[in-house]
Amino acid sequence: MSKRIDVGDLNVYYSSFLAVEGVSMAIEPRSVTAFIGPSGCGKSTFIRTLNRMHEVIPGARVQGKVLLDGEDLYGSSVDPVTVRRQVGMVFQRPNPFPTMSIRDNVLAGMKLNSNRMSKSTANEVVERSLQGANLWNEVKDRLDKPGSGLSGGQQQRLCIARAIAVQPDVLLMDEPCSALDPISTLAIEDLIAELKQSYTIVIVTHNMQQAARVSDRTAFFNIAGTGKPGKLIEMDETTKIFTNPSVKATEDYVSGRFG
Repeated sequence: MSKRIDVGDLNVYYSSFLAVEGVSMAIEPRSVTAFIGPSGCGKSTFIRTLNRMHEVIPGARVQGKVLLDGEDLYGSSVDPVTVRRQVGMVFQRPNPFPTMSIRDNVLAGMKLNSNRMSKSTANEVVERSLQGANLWNEVKDRLDKPGSGLSGGQQQRLCIARAIAVQPDVLLMDEPCSALDPISTLAIEDLIAELKQSYTIVIVTHNMQQAARVSDRTAFFNIAGTGKPGKLIEMDETTKIFTNPSVKATEDYVSGRFG
């Protein structure tokens, strides 16, 4: 598990509209990379290109390269479903399947991939995934209760357990704490620090302090104006981005002068 992502001159379109322009970057394995920038600058659009989730929107397409350990995720013979199994995603709002139990939520991805499992194997996957999401001790006695009955923070950790159950190489998180209270946010941040030992993690966040706390590298995106494409302005070690950025726009953003 845990692979490197290399992006080369990536343009993202929705039909004829250029949403993100000319992004090139390297995302290191076993690390946390944060995407920051003002609303509408293409962070969420771009992160979704890393597992082809943007393709669920009609007319969405890309130009350029996204390589996972050298393999082009947009190659003509590559199945998007396989890409999404390798590159998992956790969304802004916790989205456990409301009619499913905690156990079935964890196993949902495995079943979607048509993995036939014995009961003992399924039990092992459920425990391993919930342990990995730091949720096992809180729910082990109510695995057959609905996942929607958990608190918001627990639901988000359940979604993380569901994502890691299929053992992806990369875990994408699109503002995973924006709908959570401070205590739940801290639990997710602690979990991210643990998960990066095994996964390549990319997180979109509007919270500058969160980016500074959890990430090893930070990428700053910006937009020149309404209707203009989002662009990667600067990417570097997180400490440098927040203390000595190379671009004035980055300094203005992280210091709170705009955004």
